[in-house]
Amino acid sequence: MYPFLKQLHSGWAYLALLLLLFAVINSIIGLTSKKEFTAKDRKISLFALIGTHTQLLIGLILYFVSPLGKDAFGQMSNAALRLTSLEHPLINLIAIVLITIGWSKHKKLINSEAKFKTFAIYYGLGLILILSRIPWSLWF
Repeated sequence: MYPFLKQLHSGWAYLALLLLLFAVINSIIGLTSKKEFTAKDRKISLFALIGTHTQLLIGLILYFVSPLGKDAFGQMSNAALRLTSLEHPLINLIAIVLITIGWSKHKKLINSEAKFKTFAIYYGLGLILILSRIPWSLWF
């Protein structure tokens, strides 16, 4: 089960990152061009939200079955184990919380510019955090 989950987590990461990147670029374009926020823009952001949440669920399951996850927790002297058992899950959880906050905040806004700005900021910060903690040496 572990090899399948690891492959799924690695493969789904490409989709989740592409969706998130597309949502950030879309929000920046919408903000700078002062266009109207449409259902298409909402769907782009929603798909990014769903993609990252699915990645989180796969990652949480993987964390508890992986020898690099919960079992390695506390081995702070080894940088690779610290990344996979603490830094990667914690920072990515914070990133997903930011993305979720961005989604929730946009629903209360009426102004299109404010909606695009909210997505650009929260989704953008989430993307930066996720990219900062990807274990590039383990990802193929």
